[in-house]
Amino acid sequence: MEHQDSAASPPNKDAAPMEEGTPVEPVPTNATTDTQESADTSHLAHWKRAVTLFLVGQSISMFGSSIVQFAVMWYLTLETRSGLVVMLYAVFAFVPQGMLSLFGGALADRMNRKLLIIIPDAIIAITTLALALIMVAGINDLWIILAAVTIRSIGSGFQNPAVSATIPSIVPAEHLMRVNGINASIQGVMALLAPAAGGAIYGLGGIVPTFFVDVVTAILGIGVMLFVRIPKLPDNPEPKSLIGDLVAGLHYTFTHRFIRWLLTVYAVVFVLIVAPSFLVPLMVTRSFGGEVWMLTGVEVAFSLGMALGGMVVGMLVRHSKMHLLLVSSVIFGLLSVAMGIAPNIYVVLALNATVGLLVPVFSTPSTTALQESTDPAFMGRVFSLVSIVFTLGMPMGMAVFGPLADVFSVETILIGSGVVTILFVLFSFYGLADGRHALAESRAQQAALEVRK
Repeated sequence: MEHQDSAASPPNKDAAPMEEGTPVEPVPTNATTDTQESADTSHLAHWKRAVTLFLVGQSISMFGSSIVQFAVMWYLTLETRSGLVVMLYAVFAFVPQGMLSLFGGALADRMNRKLLIIIPDAIIAITTLALALIMVAGINDLWIILAAVTIRSIGSGFQNPAVSATIPSIVPAEHLMRVNGINASIQGVMALLAPAAGGAIYGLGGIVPTFFVDVVTAILGIGVMLFVRIPKLPDNPEPKSLIGDLVAGLHYTFTHRFIRWLLTVYAVVFVLIVAPSFLVPLMVTRSFGGEVWMLTGVEVAFSLGMALGGMVVGMLVRHSKMHLLLVSSVIFGLLSVAMGIAPNIYVVLALNATVGLLVPVFSTPSTTALQESTDPAFMGRVFSLVSIVFTLGMPMGMAVFGPLADVFSVETILIGSGVVTILFVLFSFYGLADGRHALAESRAQQAALEVRK
C-alpha cells in the first residue's frame, strides 16, 4: 500500500436538502437511517481490536511498498544516471495512481472495501514477485521495470481511497482524531525506517531482495486484514453506473460548501509548502556544502518530527479542528520564511523537524473534519480527491518550483511560498464566509463536547 481517514452510519435520507446559498454544516456523525442494518454499528463494540488489526496490517504492507519505492528509484538513478529516467519513474509511479483514484473512490462506495484493499495488494505483490524473477534471470530492461511500477501505481489508485474510507467506518466519532493521529505517527515512523531498511537491504544484496521483502510484507498484511471486520455498505436505492457514481461524487463534493472549501485550503497549502520543501536538500547543497550527513539529517529530522507530531495530536483532541488547521497552516508559512533566512545547517535541521511535527497537526484535523462532514455513501469518492492532491500535488508543484530554482535561489522561493501561504490561509479563514462559518462551527462543536464531558 502506498502512502495516503466518522461516521458509522449514513445521515437521514429524509432530511431536507440544504440550499446552495447557505454554508453547509458538518454532517452529524451519529445520524442513522431506517434501512441501515443493526450489524453496521454493532462492530463498534470491538472497534479497538478492528482498528489495531487494520493499522498493523496496513503498516506492514506500507513498509514493504516504501522499501521498494526507494529501491527502484535508487536503482534507476545509479544504473542510468539519467534525469529523464528519474522523471519517467516519477510519472509512472504517481500519475496512474492519481488519475485512477476517482474510480477507486467510486468503487470504494459501492463494493466490499476489504476486498478492494486486499485484491490490489495481492496484484501488486504478484507483479513485484514477477519482476524479481525476471531480474534474477538477468533481464533488466527499463520498460519492464516501468511497466511493473505502473501496475503498482494503478493498484494503489484503487486501494488508497478504500483505506481512507474504511477508518471512519470502524472508529467511533469521538475517537477519530486520536486514531488519525496514531496513523500519522505510523506514517512518520515508516518514512524513517523504510529508507534505512531499504538502503541496508539494497547495499547487501541489490534491488531483488527488496522485492522479496515486499512480497512477504504484502502476504503478512493481507493475512492480518482478513481478520478485520469492516461493516457492510448500505444498499443504494438508486444504483448507478460507475461513471454515474463518479459524477455524483464530484457533484456532491463541489456543491457541499464546507467540503469544497476545506479541500481547497488543504490542496493549496499542500502545494505551497510540500513542493518547495523538496528543494531544501538543494538549498543545503548550494548554501552549506551538501555533505552526506547534512542531506541525511534533513530527511531524518523531518521523519522524526512527523512521528512525534502524531503523538502531539493525541494531546490536542480537545481543541477546535479548524483552529488547529488555521494555526498549523500559518506556522507552516512562518517556518518556510525562517528556512529561507536560516544562517546554518543546524537551524535548518531544527526547522525541518518542526515542519515534520506540524504535518500531523495540519493533516489530522482536516482529515477528521472531512470524515465527520461527509455522507458515508460518498466517503470513498471524497477521499479519492484527497488522494489526488497527495499524489499529484507534489509533482505538479515541483514542475513549477523546480525550474524556478534554476532562476532564483531556493531561499527566495521558500520565503515567497511562506508569505503566500500565510496570506492565503488568513484570507480563506477570515476573508471568506465559508471559512468564518467553519471556524465558528468547529469551536461551537468543541465547546458542546466539553459541556457533555
